[in-house]
Amino acid sequence: MNILLTGASRGIGAAAYALLRKTGHRVVGHSTLGSDSLIAGDLTSPAAPRDIWDTALDELDGHVDVLVNNAGIYEGVPDNADDDEWHAAWQRTMTVNLQAAADLSRLAVSHFLDRGGGGRIVNVASRAAFRGDSPQHWHYAASKGALVSMTKTIARGYAGEGILCFAVAPGFTVSEMTADYLQGRGGAKILADIPLGRVASTDEVAEVIRWLAIDAPPSATGTIIDVNGASYVR
Repeated sequence: MNILLTGASRGIGAAAYALLRKTGHRVVGHSTLGSDSLIAGDLTSPAAPRDIWDTALDELDGHVDVLVNNAGIYEGVPDNADDDEWHAAWQRTMTVNLQAAADLSRLAVSHFLDRGGGGRIVNVASRAAFRGDSPQHWHYAASKGALVSMTKTIARGYAGEGILCFAVAPGFTVSEMTADYLQGRGGAKILADIPLGRVASTDEVAEVIRWLAIDAPPSATGTIIDVNGASYVR
């Protein structure tokens, strides 16, 4: 499979990038600044999604089978922030977490249709889409809730053309970004909320992404898979 994966430089994205490559797929990964192995693109820019898509298409010889929208930000803003700070935080989070994913998904759907149908989109949402988040993260929860709704809309709208759309909704995930927090006082509170007794690993979430991108049966389109140790069940 030829795969475009956004947000591949760290955390879940890096784990998914490594796993998909290890299992024999051609993967173009993206990060904000890029690297020797990843293409660059600042998703706060309206032009970035098309630039990323076109670059990936060139690197994959004009043929993309799977889009994985993993890139996202988790930046708090106080509920008593001034109006300018509040609006700026909402705009930035919605642009990166939702608008960029929508733009890339639209380009993917068009590409899939132009070649006669068939293709997959996997969106990385969050437990916050269903149970909400902290008082500093209204915008984050809203962006991920909208991403889930978009996933279902794409699944319903294009299944007849063989275009499948899925999402994974991780809870708290252990990575290089969260290790220090988990080892401190905040970690005990997080673990007390997870019946499994531990947070998910990035490798576990990556395996779900791989399965949805490659192996999930077509009838599962529109599915959102929770990976949260039963900290939220629905």
